[in-house]
Amino acid sequence: MNATNSDAHAIRGDARLSAQPLRLAAVAMALALTPACATTTRRAPERTVAVSVVRTPVPPVAVPAVETPAPVTPPVSPFAALPGWGEDALAEVLPAWRRTCERLLRLADSRAIGRDGAGGTVGDWRAACEAIPDASADHGAVRAYFEQWFVPVPAIGDEGETGLFTGYYEPLLNGSRRRHGRYRVPLYGRPADLVSGRRVVRRGRSRPYWTRAQIAAGSMRRTAPVLVWVDNAVDAFFLEIQGSGRVDLDDHSTVQLNYAASNGHPYVALGRVLIDRGAIERSAVSLQSIRAWLMAHPREAQPVMNQNPSYVFFRESRDAGSHGAEGVVLTPGRSMAVDPRFVALGTPLFVDAEALEGVGPIRRLVIAQDTGGAIRGAVRGDLFWGPGPEAYDRAGRMRQRGRYWMLVPKALSERRAREAATGTAARPVRIEPGPT
Repeated sequence: MNATNSDAHAIRGDARLSAQPLRLAAVAMALALTPACATTTRRAPERTVAVSVVRTPVPPVAVPAVETPAPVTPPVSPFAALPGWGEDALAEVLPAWRRTCERLLRLADSRAIGRDGAGGTVGDWRAACEAIPDASADHGAVRAYFEQWFVPVPAIGDEGETGLFTGYYEPLLNGSRRRHGRYRVPLYGRPADLVSGRRVVRRGRSRPYWTRAQIAAGSMRRTAPVLVWVDNAVDAFFLEIQGSGRVDLDDHSTVQLNYAASNGHPYVALGRVLIDRGAIERSAVSLQSIRAWLMAHPREAQPVMNQNPSYVFFRESRDAGSHGAEGVVLTPGRSMAVDPRFVALGTPLFVDAEALEGVGPIRRLVIAQDTGGAIRGAVRGDLFWGPGPEAYDRAGRMRQRGRYWMLVPKALSERRAREAATGTAARPVRIEPGPT
C-alpha cells in the first residue's frame, strides 16, 4: 500500500478484533506505512476503538552526483605561431639538415656550437640528429620530428623582429687552365702570405692585406696561385660575391670553386656605389641591373668594382655543388647565409618573408649553412637558390622584408632553463652572438 495516497486510511473490523490476530497484524502493517501523526476514530458495532496512525518519513534516496568531465583541450604547439608551418614541404629540408647532422655527429659532445657556445654544445643536438627521419619520410613525418625535438625562438635584433632577406646563386663561368686568348682574368687561390684573414707580412711587418684595386693591378701575382683564367672580369666579380661557383673549361671539363679566404677588408655594396653616382635608381637596383650597367660601361667597370675593397680567394673542390661556410654542400632553396655573430651555423631557421614574384611568400624551413660579407645583423638572411638561369633570376630580384625563428633543441632549451632557475648558467639563457 502506498502511504502517499492519503493522510489516513479507514480500517473496517468486526466486534471481535482480539480474536483475529492475523487481520490485526495486517492492519498494523498498513498503519506502519501510513503518514505520521494522524489519529482517527472508527465505530464498530459494539465499541469504538481509537487507533493512532503514525507516519514515518521515508528518507530521500541519495543519488551520487555525476560530474561532467571538462572538455580536454590539447596543448597548443608553439609551432602554431609560425605562419605557413603547416603548409611547408618540409621533406625538402632533409638533405640540408642531414648534412649538418653528419658533421655534428663526428664531433665530441663537449664541442661548443656557434661563437662563444651560443648554440650550446654538440651534446645538446646529438639526440635530435640521431633521430632524424630517413630519406623516405613525408612532409607530415618531418613536421612531427621537428615539433618533437625543437622549440621555435623568434630572432630579435636592434630594429625588432624584421630584417632584410636577399638571395644568391651558383654562377657558371667560362675559363681555362692557362692564360690565352680571351681567358685573361685570374681567379686566385689562398695567398701564401695571408695571415689571420686580413694581414700580410711585408719586410718583417704585419700590414693590412692588399685591396681589390691593388690586387687588380697585379700586387700579388707572385704570392697566390692562379686556379683558372676566365673570360669576363664582371663575372669573376660576381663569383666572389656569391662565394662559390663552377667554371666550364676549354678542355670540356668543369671545376668547382668554393670560398677559401678573403683579404679581410669590409664589403661595400656596388648597388650603393651606383646609386650615389646617379647611375641606377634605388628602386631599380638588382643583381641584373648592376651587371647590365657594368657590362655596358667597360671602361668604368673596374674602377667601380674597386670601390668594394673586399676580395675573395677560392679553392678547388671535388664535390659537386657549392660549399658554405659550415663546410657542407648547400641545398638550393633550403640553405641560408646568416651573420654568425648572432646565429650558430647549422641552426634550423623558419623564415617568413614577403612574397617574391613567381615564388609567392617565402615561408619555409632552412638551415644556416653559410655566411657572407654583406650579411650583417641579427635578422638578416641570404637564401641560396642554386645553379641555373631561374636561380640567377630569383637571387637577383630578391630583396624582401621578413623575420625568422631559430629552432633550438629542447635539450638545450631545458638545460638553460634549469641553469637560469638555479643560477648556474654559464651564459645568458637567450641565444646571443659569438664566434662560430
